[in-house]
Amino acid sequence: MIYFDQAATSYPKPPEVAEAMMQALSYAGNSGRGSHELSLAASRLIFEARCELADFFGAEDPSRIAFTANATESLNLALFGSLNPGDHVITTETEHNSVLRPLYRLEEEGVEVTFLPADGQGVVDFSSLDDYVRANTKVFVLTHASNVTGNLADIETVEEFCRRHQLILIIDAAQTAGFYPYHLKSSAIDILCFTGHKALYGPQGIGGIYVRPGLFLRPLKIGGSGIQTFSKTHPIQMPEALESGTLNVPGIAGLLAGVRYVQAKGLDELRREEELTSYFYNKVREVPGVQVYGDFSDSNRCPIVALNIGGLESSFVSQVLADEYGICTRPGGHCAPLLHIALGTENTGAVRFSFSHMNTKEELDFALQALHDLTDRDWGGFL
Repeated sequence: MIYFDQAATSYPKPPEVAEAMMQALSYAGNSGRGSHELSLAASRLIFEARCELADFFGAEDPSRIAFTANATESLNLALFGSLNPGDHVITTETEHNSVLRPLYRLEEEGVEVTFLPADGQGVVDFSSLDDYVRANTKVFVLTHASNVTGNLADIETVEEFCRRHQLILIIDAAQTAGFYPYHLKSSAIDILCFTGHKALYGPQGIGGIYVRPGLFLRPLKIGGSGIQTFSKTHPIQMPEALESGTLNVPGIAGLLAGVRYVQAKGLDELRREEELTSYFYNKVREVPGVQVYGDFSDSNRCPIVALNIGGLESSFVSQVLADEYGICTRPGGHCAPLLHIALGTENTGAVRFSFSHMNTKEELDFALQALHDLTDRDWGGFL
């Protein structure tokens, strides 16, 4: 099997991730639910993971990192926790449904939403942002990198804009956490939403949210926190304000091991996948009948190449690649409907190849030959 679905979840995981999770299952109890050694071991592990993540993202304070199940939960928390009826939010057509669907619900509740358009390459023009500001504009929510095209957004321009207009900047870092070097302490990012199972090489079911000091979010869930038991209200201090119930301690242990793996490797070494992406793109665009989507004029992008072969549906192509060649890709709409409309692929979807540093040039060459083979077949006029 050749795995080119890294944007969905990284595979294989470093062995130390599974080892850390097994160890947590063996010695960690329930944090904040006692003073015995197993409970304290869980508390120490969780605090250690917060510190590691705060250091990795350049955050001011580990307590500003709260754990969630994934980036989707973090984004729901950020949007429902910061927006009220009558507020205005700016976003883009490149967003994932984890942003779009909460915004559609908030629209029904009286929040105003502006979508910045994407062009035929999935690029958003941020040069005229001032034209979209209103008196009630409160939030700018942005995916840092498209999960369809791999295009990186011009985050520096957006940060400067949000600083100038004192807007809350929410960043969907599902594709960039573990790939892009964040320095939250000195940036204009107010809320960073991330997941652990992609470029941080952690397990599925664990993610987190960073909230800058001084910013309060309404929690999505309230309940047991292990502290202030006799209070009728949920604690307001971070991180307990955004965490209720028993945390996913084995998942946190795996995420901690994944972050340490990334730290030990170094982002520069891990980003050799940019070379693989460039190699694959330059070769695949020469395959007859193949159309590639996205802006590849800048090599600073996520390791994603989305394509179609003639008029064939992406799900069909992806299934043939899996069944006949053992190549794992992701077809369809990738939970990004507005972007597919901009790309003109709302009817076919796209076949997404996504890479990590664990992939090899030999694997890419095998996939390229497979695509050549597919274009040589007679598909009844679809090519």
